[in-house]
Amino acid sequence: MTARDLGALRVPALGFGAMVLSGVYGEVDDARAEAALTAALDAGAVHVDTSDAYGADGDNERLVGRLIKGRRDEVVVATKFGLALFEGEAGRSQPVGYAFGELRVNAEPRLVRRYAERSLRNLGVDAIDLYYAHYPDPGVPIEETVGAMAELVKDGLVKHIGLSNVTAAQVRAAHAVHPVAAVQNEWSMWRPIEPELLATTRELGIGVVAWSPLGNGFLTGTVQGLGAGDFRHHAPRFSTENLARNNDRYAPIRALAGELEITPAQLALAWLLHQDEHVVAIPGSRTPAHIRENAAAAGITLDPATLARVDQALAGIEVTGGTLL
Repeated sequence: MTARDLGALRVPALGFGAMVLSGVYGEVDDARAEAALTAALDAGAVHVDTSDAYGADGDNERLVGRLIKGRRDEVVVATKFGLALFEGEAGRSQPVGYAFGELRVNAEPRLVRRYAERSLRNLGVDAIDLYYAHYPDPGVPIEETVGAMAELVKDGLVKHIGLSNVTAAQVRAAHAVHPVAAVQNEWSMWRPIEPELLATTRELGIGVVAWSPLGNGFLTGTVQGLGAGDFRHHAPRFSTENLARNNDRYAPIRALAGELEITPAQLALAWLLHQDEHVVAIPGSRTPAHIRENAAAAGITLDPATLARVDQALAGIEVTGGTLL
C-alpha cells in the first residue's frame, strides 16, 4: 500500500480503526476480531488505532496487543488517553453530539505517565508509536498536557505525539511545546474538516488522521437499520427517520460509485485521500472482505473531472441529525 507522512512518522494511506472490535456495532468474539485484524495487516493496513477507552478496562488495547504479537515490527501502534479515568480521579465535561451528551476527560499532566504505562502493559509493547490526547481537557491548557507527553518521548516510551478532536488554536499551542505528528479528527463525505484546522496542519507540517472516514459505516451505502446493542443508536444521524432521509440524499454518491465500478465505500475513501497528501484514514470493519475492499481504495485514482462531480454532489447534500463533536 502507498505510504504517507504524519510529521516524521510514515504510515500506510489507509490504516485500521480497532474500536469496531469492541462491540460498538454489535458483539465481536475473539475469533472474529482476530480474523478482522489479520485481514487488515495482510492487506497492508498496518497502522492500527486503538484507545485505552475502547472496550471495558482496556480490553481493546489488550486485544490489539495479543493480535499483533509476532508482527510488532510491521505495525504502527497508535493509542489514546484521557477518557479511561483512574479510580478516584475526577473528569471534566466534554460535550459531544451523541444522545448521552458528554464525555468525562482528565488530561492533567500528573496522570499522563500513568496512562501511558497502563497502555504499554495492555498492548504488551515497549513503546507506543503514536500517542494521542483523546480529547482536550477543558480544565487543562493543552500545552501542559503536551509537556507531559514530551517527557514520554524523551524517555523512549512514546515515539510520536498526536492530538485528537482539537481546534486550530490548540494545535498551535501544542506544537510550540513539542512537534505534533498527527491530528486525528472526524473527516469524511459525511462530515467535513474545519478549514482552519486543515490549513494549520498544512502550515505546520502535521498529518491528519481521519476517524470515521466512512461516516460510522453510513457511506458504505448498506446501513438501512441498526441492530440491538449498536452504539450508533446514540447518534442522531442514525435515528430511523434521519437515516432514511440521509440515505435518500446520498443516492447520487452511490450512483456515481456504480458508474465508476467501485463500491460507495471505496469512493468515499478514495475521495478523502485526494483531499490532501498528508491525510490518512482509519476505517474499521469486522468483515475481512470489507477490510480488503477498503484497503484497495488506496490504489484508486480519481481524475479532476470525477472529483468535481463528487464535490458538486456533496454541495447539494444537507445531512440531517447534527454531528458527533
